[in-house]
Amino acid sequence: MPKIKTHKATAKRFAITKSKKIKHRKPGQDHFNARENGDTGRKKRTDISAHPSFVKTIRTLVQQ
Repeated sequence: MPKIKTHKATAKRFAITKSKKIKHRKPGQDHFNARENGDTGRKKRTDISAHPSFVKTIRTLVQQ
């Protein structure tokens, strides 16, 4: 059976930490940010953990 190829779009969006958690950037950072208050903008800058229901799928696509 051949190896599973890495899904590059997924690999670019998600990062696996040293403790094997999956982190990603919050969505909605590209444009239309001037209308939001500072609190919302600050919250968008932090990375968040992937939802537990997607972890198995992401690990398969990224292969780690």
